[in-house]
Amino acid sequence: MSKFVLTVGLVVKPDQVDRFMSMLLENARAARETEPGCRQFDVLVDPKERTRVMLYEVYEDEAAFQAHQQTPHFKRYVADGIPLLQSRDRFFFRRVSP
Repeated sequence: MSKFVLTVGLVVKPDQVDRFMSMLLENARAARETEPGCRQFDVLVDPKERTRVMLYEVYEDEAAFQAHQQTPHFKRYVADGIPLLQSRDRFFFRRVSP
């Protein structure tokens, strides 16, 4: 079965980068460590512009991603972290290789 992949492009409000990154890194850590369906959760930051962040998340399947969205750490991240953003673009994929 192919994996369910999500990429998220974020632009953080310049005065909120440190606060946002703390919340984001906690969400990523909790997903990797506590969710059996989370296969990968990478947080990437543009080396020239620290307000630009990309997430690369891999889940066993869409059900695992749906379960992720029901976790307390994800709900906390959405409630507290999303307001600190200028923009958020999400894209969904099915990994077909390898």
